[in-house]
Amino acid sequence: MIIIDRIDDNIAVLETDNGIQTIPADQLPEQAKDGDVLEQTENGYEIDAAATEARRQKIRNRLQNRKKG
Repeated sequence: MIIIDRIDDNIAVLETDNGIQTIPADQLPEQAKDGDVLEQTENGYEIDAAATEARRQKIRNRLQNRKKG
């Protein structure tokens, strides 16, 4: 899985299964933002919208459970 950790100064910091990786931000899809899950293709990167939403929902659920506890 590849997740955009952050984009700073036109450098994208990615969390990958093999650790942290940096790439030029212009290699990402134009609408890419922090927290998006990416899929690497032969043409570069694409946002995996379903995986991104599932990940965000999981995080929201964790935050709600902490507030209850």
